[in-house]
Amino acid sequence: MARQPRLTVAGYPHHVIQRGNDRQAIVRDDADRERLLALWQEHAQTFKVAIHAYVIMDNHFHLLLTPETDEGLPQMMQAVGRAYVRYFNLRHQRTGTLWEGRYRSNLIESERYLLACMVYIDLNPVRACMVAQAADFKWSSHRHCIGQVSDKLVTPHALFWGLGNTPFAREAAYAELVQTGLAQSEKQQLTQSALSGWALGSADFVGELQQSTTRRLAPGKAGRPAKKTVD
Repeated sequence: MARQPRLTVAGYPHHVIQRGNDRQAIVRDDADRERLLALWQEHAQTFKVAIHAYVIMDNHFHLLLTPETDEGLPQMMQAVGRAYVRYFNLRHQRTGTLWEGRYRSNLIESERYLLACMVYIDLNPVRACMVAQAADFKWSSHRHCIGQVSDKLVTPHALFWGLGNTPFAREAAYAELVQTGLAQSEKQQLTQSALSGWALGSADFVGELQQSTTRRLAPGKAGRPAKKTVD
């Protein structure tokens, strides 16, 4: 079955996953991580993409972002991907592909899933048993969101601002969300929707979004299509 084209729509948050080819490392040291962050910042500004959350794992990364234009996200990812592979191959004296095919992405409904997606991204290193607490991991947006560091790469979403009337209140409220964590069902929804490219949200959200594209946004029902009856 031919894979569906990716869908990007200006003004909507997108969850992006990019993995290393054959699960190989995409970063080998902190210099690689710094380079990837610098490329994100450069090209997010160039292509008008707001990055709300991120995490750099050893063999993949996650981004939560909102593009201002329909072309902004793919243009940014293409520019970053090409520049980073050139850098990585030259620095580590290797050749060939680094990424596991194209990046995966999907649209999410802000009100229901944006904060959950931020929590999901921040807890990646904890789930991987790399650290005990999200705040112990340096290479994510979490410490910025709880006020421990200032990260120019991060553009807070309006829903994050809505967590409190002061920076301290917002940071404390978000820290509590991360501490509480996510239900297993939410984790599975966020993972599978990003990998499959299906929009994640309520039926009304998906239905409204479907009016703007001919691309299918949700999986069809299992089984053969029902036969039409003749009146």
